[in-house]
Amino acid sequence: MLDVVKIRADFPILAREVNGKPLVYLDNGASAQKPQVVIDAVTHTYSHEYANVHRGLHYLSNVATEKYEAVRGIIARFLGVADEHQIVLNSGTTEGINMVAYGWAMPRMQAGDEIVLSVMEHHANIVPWHFLRERQGVVLKWVEVDARGYLDPQKVIDAISPRTKLIAITHLSNVLGTKVDVNAICAAAREKGVPVLVDGSQAAVHMAVNVDEMGCDFYAITGHKLYGPSGSGAIFVRKERMAEMRPFMGGGDMIREVSRDQVIYNDPPMKFEAGTPGIVQTIGLGVALDYMMGVGMAAIAAHENDLRDYAQQRLAGLNWINVQGSAPDKAAIFSFTMEGAAHAHDISTILDKKGVAVRAGHHCAGPLMDHLGLTATCRASFAMYNTRAEVDVLIEALELAHELFA
Repeated sequence: MLDVVKIRADFPILAREVNGKPLVYLDNGASAQKPQVVIDAVTHTYSHEYANVHRGLHYLSNVATEKYEAVRGIIARFLGVADEHQIVLNSGTTEGINMVAYGWAMPRMQAGDEIVLSVMEHHANIVPWHFLRERQGVVLKWVEVDARGYLDPQKVIDAISPRTKLIAITHLSNVLGTKVDVNAICAAAREKGVPVLVDGSQAAVHMAVNVDEMGCDFYAITGHKLYGPSGSGAIFVRKERMAEMRPFMGGGDMIREVSRDQVIYNDPPMKFEAGTPGIVQTIGLGVALDYMMGVGMAAIAAHENDLRDYAQQRLAGLNWINVQGSAPDKAAIFSFTMEGAAHAHDISTILDKKGVAVRAGHHCAGPLMDHLGLTATCRASFAMYNTRAEVDVLIEALELAHELFA
């Protein structure tokens, strides 16, 4: 079992106060806080081991390159990928999905070809496909969720037609907490010869992921949600897709030779990693993933499921709170509105006065907000370092907000 007291001691920011109250950080769906080992790794690298990677033969460059490249293997182990050369390092999910859109989808899609999406997608897994719709006439096919916010995988499978060239689907909704049965979707899509891109930004931090078992073609993660530095991330790309994909960006490291008349590209995954990367950020991400695996993904999931169940119970006692999404086995993410005229931004401001940090807005999920008939919600999203006592503080803060706005 997870020792939450010990875990909390590893995160220095959790000891601070906000507005004279102990910080209750429930904005983990946007970005997670960082353990001291990650902070120390970033500081140590900048202080003692910083140099550019891949290009130098001197000691510091070799050290930096070794530590940077080791992260590829750490990410592969974290995602259940046997071959680390299928891991492309980048700045996060947004870059990864854009790389697929420009490097793989754009050259092989024509007007009338289809991309299947769920209505729950984050804008990072929507806007790049809109580029193809605007510029090449690609059709976006949307799959709805039911009243509970549950996405039936069979509906995604049924949406596949002879013109479908890609399924781009979230593994876990950042608004509803809904977990998607991507294994079933990938298995059916593979039989039909349709590649699948999975946005793992939210899922990978809450549960164990095994990409090789999943059978997807692309799986994107972002470091800042995984207790790592911002500007870090990666995308798994199946070897067959790597062979089909052209470079997304041009520059150093992704080439072998450049002359006036030609360019010879490097081998994958370097072929897709142009320019000086986020060296220190990536090293920090590796430390963060090692930290998570040290705690244990099963222990993290069990702890967060306990918080989910407790929070559901407490929120159910507030008959003036409307929680969006009640899919089975959802994650510990709660988006809600308050009956009456209180706007999500106003609710968030009151909660902040009590030291409770939540997210308010559309959560970069415009189509889902339209589907729900809402313009904004408050979102409380939990992490491994949160506690039942913090759920109680959230409830008390909500009761205060209700009194003020009633």
